Amino acid sequence: MKFESFSPKQLSAMLWWSLPEYKDHDAIVCDGSVRSGKTMAMSIGFVMWSMKTFDNETFAFCGKTIDSLKRNVITPLQKWLGGIIQPKINLSKNYMDISWLGHQNRYYFFGGKDESSYALIQGMTLAGVLLDEVALMPKSFVDQAVARCSVSGSRMWFNCNPDGSEEHWFYKDWIDDVNGNADKKNRLHLHFTMKDNYALSDAVRERYERLYTGAFYERYILGLWRAVEGIVYPMFSREHHVIPDKVPSIGEGEYYLSCDYGTLNPTAIGLWHLSPHGYAIKVREYYYDARKKGMSRTDEEHYAQLEKLAGKLAPFVRAVIVDPSAASFIETIRRHAKFRVWHADNSVLDGIRDTATLLELGRLRFCACCEDTIREFGLYRWDEKNSKDAPIKENDHAMDETRYFVRTAMKRTLKQIARELEVSAV
Repeated sequence: MKFESFSPKQLSAMLWWSLPEYKDHDAIVCDGSVRSGKTMAMSIGFVMWSMKTFDNETFAFCGKTIDSLKRNVITPLQKWLGGIIQPKINLSKNYMDISWLGHQNRYYFFGGKDESSYALIQGMTLAGVLLDEVALMPKSFVDQAVARCSVSGSRMWFNCNPDGSEEHWFYKDWIDDVNGNADKKNRLHLHFTMKDNYALSDAVRERYERLYTGAFYERYILGLWRAVEGIVYPMFSREHHVIPDKVPSIGEGEYYLSCDYGTLNPTAIGLWHLSPHGYAIKVREYYYDARKKGMSRTDEEHYAQLEKLAGKLAPFVRAVIVDPSAASFIETIRRHAKFRVWHADNSVLDGIRDTATLLELGRLRFCACCEDTIREFGLYRWDEKNSKDAPIKENDHAMDETRYFVRTAMKRTLKQIARELEVSAV
């Protein structure tokens, strides 16, 4: 580990605890853009501080989930500290022991994914805690983790990308210098951008910048706390994303049907073609609005339209992707035994971000006959009255069906894009 390879901001995040001007500080908060190197600097600094300051004490690494914590922090930490410290990790019990400089300490792993998670850490006595992706965690879990730091000299380490506006509870409690609580005078706040990560080239930074627009650009690239507003997919345009009607040749890639099922609400089904290179086209669609038509359709009637939509391509459809909540329609599809059914990944915000990324990269196209999908792209908006990121539940049925396809059928494409960015950033 060569200190000259770190930026001044990273060195501050890593070594702040050793500087006289911060000797009375209880916490550090690092927020800002993606790929800015704040997680690496904080993780190394947390281990260095804890091992030099304490012996035979207990600490905690916390992430949104234990899996994300291991992926984002623990596994990279082994690489970053290779040759200096060799942690002994117990994966089944979610902790690691570290011996260094004649000291030995234990570090437990916790996931703070929902309001019930606070009970996992309740009752522990900690000398310090590092919370990665803290803005994604519920306040109850973070407050409990902070309360567990009762050993004399304990400190809290927080890092995150902005995940909301300045109304977000973490921003108000730990970052806002104007309206926050008095305790924050004892915390160091460092704001990161990608320029603080010397491992990123200009070309890689530009690639990341192309992945986001609007509020997500302000959050993930500029590292600002911004509310989402306006059109959900401002990058969508007829010029770049709508193509003449054409069914790709059979045998090149895979076909899927993706469905957002409704009774009184519209039912939207898309026939998709996914190329071997990770480019997708919605070939044609079925869209039935019972309220406008004045008549609901049964599961069997919707299924008949699904078969009609597939047409001669039915033998080549790999799966029908359906929201798991549409239990009766799923059962109808299975009873006919013609198509395999996959439960859709219904992660709303992750699905919107992934769909936006693929639109930006030109990986999604829509045949001109998909008129209701094209119409909804122009009407699908964020709910600006909601304190949390959420789209308005209107004009969203083809949008939901598209999101299901992206999150479920294009997992390999999304992972490949992520891998390419990770490799480029090394």
